[in-house]
Amino acid sequence: MKEKNIKIIWSNKNETFVSEGDDWFSSAIKAGLEIPTGCLTGSCGACEIDVNGETVRACISEIKNNKKSTLEVSLTTDPFWEK
Repeated sequence: MKEKNIKIIWSNKNETFVSEGDDWFSSAIKAGLEIPTGCLTGSCGACEIDVNGETVRACISEIKNNKKSTLEVSLTTDPFWEK
């Protein structure tokens, strides 16, 4: 079993611990969030999230450990989808 040593602070202020290589979608659900999806191939950008200020497409990315011990995640918003 992989050690869950990466702390994520989500946009809803929930905190979870995950392992490197975990997927963003199931990790978000455990935190009480749902990341929007579209094509699931990385083309449309519907699943974009901001991780420590860097935009990531959740459908084609795994959680990676970085030099910081904590990742801060916020969902990217699109004013056209918010209507």
